[in-house]
Amino acid sequence: MAKKKAKTLKIKLVKSPYGRTQPQRRTLEALGLRKINQIVERPEHPSVLGMIERVKHLIEVE
Repeated sequence: MAKKKAKTLKIKLVKSPYGRTQPQRRTLEALGLRKINQIVERPEHPSVLGMIERVKHLIEVE
């Protein structure tokens, strides 16, 4: 049997984390986002979707 490929999300940081709360900054760091306009790919997993929800005002998701 072939293994099912997990769907991935492209996440782009569009606003600066400066001046944000520490939990928001740590969430961005956990997603792997450090610089503005940086794009990372993460699996569409409930934990990743929860992190996206917490910082949705700072990022764009494709």
